[in-house]
Amino acid sequence: MSVRDDFPILARKVNGQSLVYLDNAATTQKPQVVITAMNDYYQNSNANVHRAVHTLAGEATEGYEECRTELKNWFNAERVIITSGTTESINLVAHSWARANLVAGDAIILTEMEHHSDIVPWQLLAQDIGVELRFVSLNEDLTLDMDAFKASLSGAKLVACVHTSNVLGIRNPIEKIIEMSHANGAKVLLDSAQAVPHEKINFSELGADFLACSAHKMCGPTGIGCLLVKEDSFNQMQPFMGGGDMIQTVTTAGSTYQDNEHKFEAGTPRIAEGIGWAAALKWLGKINLHDEHIRLLDIARWTADQIKNLPGMTVFGRHADGDSAVVSFIHDSIHPEDMARLLDAKGIAIRTGHHCAQPLMQRLGVEGTMRVSFYIYNDQEEAELFIETIRSIVERFA
Repeated sequence: MSVRDDFPILARKVNGQSLVYLDNAATTQKPQVVITAMNDYYQNSNANVHRAVHTLAGEATEGYEECRTELKNWFNAERVIITSGTTESINLVAHSWARANLVAGDAIILTEMEHHSDIVPWQLLAQDIGVELRFVSLNEDLTLDMDAFKASLSGAKLVACVHTSNVLGIRNPIEKIIEMSHANGAKVLLDSAQAVPHEKINFSELGADFLACSAHKMCGPTGIGCLLVKEDSFNQMQPFMGGGDMIQTVTTAGSTYQDNEHKFEAGTPRIAEGIGWAAALKWLGKINLHDEHIRLLDIARWTADQIKNLPGMTVFGRHADGDSAVVSFIHDSIHPEDMARLLDAKGIAIRTGHHCAQPLMQRLGVEGTMRVSFYIYNDQEEAELFIETIRSIVERFA
C-alpha cells in the first residue's frame, strides 16, 4: 500500500485532471488518521478540558494532553507550550521573554532570509522598548554570511534565525549559530517551521533556547503549533495572555499563575487540533524521514536542473544535502500568477508571491517567485509531469 493512499485528497480531480499537489511548504495534506481522530473527538468526546470530572471531559483532556506528550517525545523536549502555530510561538517569545528580559540598546540578530513572522514581532518590540535589530546579510550563493554573523554578535542578547528558508530551501548552519551565540551570551530562537517536516530534531541535544514550529507543515491540522523552551528560559518568561486555565488563584486583590506550560495557554485550547496533531505524529513516526528527505531532495535537484535548462528561467537556491525539497524560480517574461493559473488548469498546485519574505525578495531583486515544494506523498512521476507542463507553457507563451 502506497503512502499516497493514506491521503484522501490526493484522489481528487482538479479541472478534470488528477491533483498534483506541490505546495507543501505552505501546508501539507492530512492523512485519513488525522481526519478520523478529529472527527471522532467531535462525534464522541466533545467537551472542554482540564476542569470537569465527567467522562467526556476526561476523554477530551486525555486526548489533548496526549499531544503534548507526543511532542515532548518527538522533540526530546522538557517544556512544550502549545500555540496556534509558528507565528504565535515567535510572538510569545517576544512578549513573554524579550519584554521581561531586554532593555533599550540590547541587540537582536536576524537574517535577510527570515519569514515576516520572525521580523515584524521584533520590529514592534524595537518600536516599544528600543532594542536594536541587526540583519545578517547573505553571500553571493545566498547562504548566510557567517563572518557578518560573527561580527554582529557583540552586545546581542537574542538571535532569531530561520532553521530552513521557506524560499530557498537552504538549511542554515544552526549548530554553529547556536554555539557562537551562546559563547557570546545570546539566546537562540529557531523558526523551524520548514525544518520539522524533513528532519527529526532533538531539541535537548541541539541546544537552542526556543524552537517554534507548526503542525500543518508535518501532516497535522492547521491552527496549532508549539514553542519548545529550555528550562532556564521558561523560568524567565512572564505571562502574556491572562484568563482561564493559566492561573492558580484569582482574587479581587490579584492573581497567581500556574508554574507549568498552562501558564502560557490561557483559554479553551485547540482540543480537536491537538488530538489531530497527536495522530499525525504517530503516523509520521512510521516514516523514515531521513530516507524520505534524501529521496525528495533528489527530486528537487532534478526539477531545479530541468527548470534551469528552460529558456528565460532563473532558479534560486543550492539544493545541498540537508536543504529542503523546495525549488523557487522565475521566468523573465511570464508572470508567476499567469504561470500558476496555467498549471492549475492542468491540476498542478504551486505557490507564487513573496512567500512572506519580502526582505529576501529585495535581496534577490525580484517582487516574488514561483515555488514548488515536495513532500512524502510526491514522486518523480509528478515532477516529470510538472516539468512537461511548464515546458509546454514556456514554448507557447514565452
